[in-house]
Amino acid sequence: MQVAVAFCLINLQEFTFQTSLTVARDRAIGVLLGLFMMWLFFDQLWGTPAGVEMKRAFSSTLRLLGQLARAPVSKDVREAIEASYMLRETINAHFDRVRSLADGVLFEFGPSRRRDLELRAHIRRCQPELRTLFVMRISSLKYRLQVPGFELPETVRLRQEAHDEVSAWMLEEMADRIEGQEPAITTGAELLEQNLRYLEAEASRELPAGQASSFVTLLREIDQLTQCLGEQIAMEFGGAS
Repeated sequence: MQVAVAFCLINLQEFTFQTSLTVARDRAIGVLLGLFMMWLFFDQLWGTPAGVEMKRAFSSTLRLLGQLARAPVSKDVREAIEASYMLRETINAHFDRVRSLADGVLFEFGPSRRRDLELRAHIRRCQPELRTLFVMRISSLKYRLQVPGFELPETVRLRQEAHDEVSAWMLEEMADRIEGQEPAITTGAELLEQNLRYLEAEASRELPAGQASSFVTLLREIDQLTQCLGEQIAMEFGGAS
C-alpha cells in the first residue's frame, strides 16, 4: 500500500510526466526508512509476539468464562443483567482477538515460530468447544438471574451456585495450565458429578418434571463439555488432568 501511495505521489503530484528519477529515489527511500523504523520500534523494541499475546488472550478468555459461571455478583437484577451483558461482550471481544492473533502468528518468523504454530493449532482446536460452552453458559445464566420463566426455588438455586463454582474453578485451573503454572491435584470432575446428582434430586422434588429435566440436562451438557475441554487442554499443554 505504501509503494502504491509513493507511486501516486511521484506521478500525480504535477500535471506532467515525471521523468526525473530523483523524486522516485527519494520516495522509495522514505518508504523503506519508514518500514524499517516501524519494524524496529513495534516489533523489536516494544512489540510483543503474536504467539505470546494469543496465549495470554486465550487464558484470559477461560478466566472470563469462569466469571460468567459465577455471575451474577450483584443482587440487584438490573445491575446484574447489565454486568453480565458487559461480560459477554468482553468474552466475545476476546474470541475475536484470539482469532486475529492466530492469523498474525502465520506472518511472524524467528526461533519461536515452530512453537507458536503448534500453540496456534492447539488453541484453534479448543476454540469451538469454548464457544459452545460460552453459549450454554448464557443459557444457564437465565436461571442464575431468575429471569421470568426460569425461576428456581431457593434450595435448587443454592445447589446451582455451588455446582457452578466448581465449574468456574476448573476453568481457572485450565488457564493456569496454559500459562505454565503447576495445576493443583483436584477432583473437579468428581465434584461436578456429585453436585449434579444432589442438584438433580433437589430439582426433581421442587420443580415440575419437564422444567427439572431441561434444567439438569443443560447442566449435564455443560459439565461434559467442561471436562472434555479440560482433558484436551491437559493433553495438549502438558501434564495429566
